[in-house]
Amino acid sequence: MHMADALLSPTVGATMWAASMAVTAGCARHLRRRRDDRLVPLMGVLGAFVFTAQMINFAIPGTGSSGHLGGGLLLAILLGPAAAFLVITSVLAIQALFFMDGGLLALGCNIFNLGFLPAFVAYPLLYRPLAGHTCHGGRAALAAVLAAIIGLQLGALSVVLETTCSGISALPYRAMLLLMQPIHLAIGTVEGLATAALVGFLAQARPEALLTIPANTPATPFTRPLRPVLLGLLLAAALLGGLVSWLASVRPDGLEWSIAKLTGHEELPSPANRTHVQAAHLQQQTALLPDYNFPAAPPAPATATPPATATTPATPPPDAPASQTGTSVAGLLGGVLSLALAGLTGLVLQIRTRKKRC
Repeated sequence: MHMADALLSPTVGATMWAASMAVTAGCARHLRRRRDDRLVPLMGVLGAFVFTAQMINFAIPGTGSSGHLGGGLLLAILLGPAAAFLVITSVLAIQALFFMDGGLLALGCNIFNLGFLPAFVAYPLLYRPLAGHTCHGGRAALAAVLAAIIGLQLGALSVVLETTCSGISALPYRAMLLLMQPIHLAIGTVEGLATAALVGFLAQARPEALLTIPANTPATPFTRPLRPVLLGLLLAAALLGGLVSWLASVRPDGLEWSIAKLTGHEELPSPANRTHVQAAHLQQQTALLPDYNFPAAPPAPATATPPATATTPATPPPDAPASQTGTSVAGLLGGVLSLALAGLTGLVLQIRTRKKRC
């Protein structure tokens, strides 16, 4: 559900940038008052985990579409809304700057849709009241599924509203809404089940990884070392980005699928105004591995070729493993960058907190 710049006007893009940055500032102020030594390392490793998990697109049977985990609800359950928002912001910034996943003008919209709505709407208003004081069991699993579905439904609705308010595409509001909501219902169900499974496992096996569990809960062994949890999450992130990403579906995601149903193309041409041109140029300059792979080589100049003979070997097909290598490099590099940015964000806030105490 990463929006491209072609869907947004500069006015809507700038407005959502301002809104998302205001929430970011509020989250930073909140975390400065938080005293938990587990916060910084967990923000880092969970940033890496969510980045690599988002690379795994799963096919939606019978639709020709695919989806991937957003991760906002998962982060909110494990870290709390404020830290979750900062981590998902870090992940989305890395994706846009270095992998051209989502536009730079649209980054504010993507942060709001994938970060604010699950962390500050779905989590406190749905998951927390429904799950109660537990993070595992049938009740918590149902809460995760319902919260993930509602969070994605709100995100899909927000995408349609932001696109419609921009007024620069020919996508009709009603038709787009009727496509976006059902497909994200299916994606939200899968995300909810995956979130419930991971949170339930951690709540029973390593409850010290859940910062939202009250510190005075007698059954929570906070004296246990956090290192095994961190190493396990890092290993999972490495496996997801380095190997499992090869199995990701190549079908268009829910937003691309909806656009293709309406226009025949998965992407719309970007407007030629100054803001869109400058944003696209900047993104091309910062992109290390566009679309999570090595940049395509420029086409070779046309030359005359001799006629094929029986002894001339056929030109070999493109090397598939090279594409898989590029995907692995992108997954591992993106995981490291997300770990560094999310962890550094938490570290800076913790350092400022300690200075104020002194």
